[in-house]
Amino acid sequence: MKILLLGAGGQVGFELMRALGPLGALLPATRDGTLPGGARCRVADLGAAAPVLRALLDDAAPDLIVNAAAYTAVDRAEDEPALARRINAEAVDTLGRWAATRGVPVIHYSTDYVFDGSGQRAWREDDAAAPLGVYGASKLAGEQALHASGAPHLILRTAWVYAARGRNFLRAMLRLAAERDTLRVVSDQFGTPTPARLIANATAAIVARSAPRGTFGSDVPWGTYHLTAAGHTSWHGFATALLTSAQRAELIARMPEIQAITTADYPTRAQRPAWSVLDCARVQQTFALHLPPWPVALNAVIGELAGCGTRG
Repeated sequence: MKILLLGAGGQVGFELMRALGPLGALLPATRDGTLPGGARCRVADLGAAAPVLRALLDDAAPDLIVNAAAYTAVDRAEDEPALARRINAEAVDTLGRWAATRGVPVIHYSTDYVFDGSGQRAWREDDAAAPLGVYGASKLAGEQALHASGAPHLILRTAWVYAARGRNFLRAMLRLAAERDTLRVVSDQFGTPTPARLIANATAAIVARSAPRGTFGSDVPWGTYHLTAAGHTSWHGFATALLTSAQRAELIARMPEIQAITTADYPTRAQRPAWSVLDCARVQQTFALHLPPWPVALNAVIGELAGCGTRG
């Protein structure tokens, strides 16, 4: 099975290279054709014209497409709506149309930002989407394009993604904790911190269990699924937990004061959903997945950073 992995240099893509590698011939691709570490790979710029992407697909001739590439600069998207839509929606439409004519399955990642955050229970897959900003709207448009293409597909919505590498909330908090005595963190936005490695491992488990003979797609229940760690917290709660764990692991010398603030105290260019908790029962029941509580998943990432050999 030839697996084309788009966005191999990102947080999730990096972990997918490890997780998907044993399942087939992995064909990684990044925007500039370079993998973390400097190795060369295929070039896949989803911001380029559709014929460029179709040429890549024709040349790779994959049996499975895994799309971990996306425009994820939430605030900058408000000033670059055309680029966000080109990468998150129009390129996904091109992928879907190409895959549909050949019967090639597509695994695509989406986001909690398709919801407006007004709920009081965990969001289910069939709840009405109502994105608050350009980023969420572009990701929703990508979902809709993939649905409409007719390609066999899985859309995995996730939230609050972080990892031991890359630019993310966890790494930002560790850096700021080393520089400041006091941190101010929003406490009225709720969601589930989810490691990129958890997403990659779950994806690989879905593919492995649905492709026992090396062919993914015969009896897969296609559609949209939610995929995060279990439980939920606020950004303030996440910051407190990760820095406490980091201090125990001696990643930081001291624990800063973490002040709880409101969203109004920390204005951003794009509005964030206040309630981003996703109901993951469907993906767990359908694919027999175990999704660990977010503090357990967090400790695995801290262990990785500390060089303890922990693997989440």
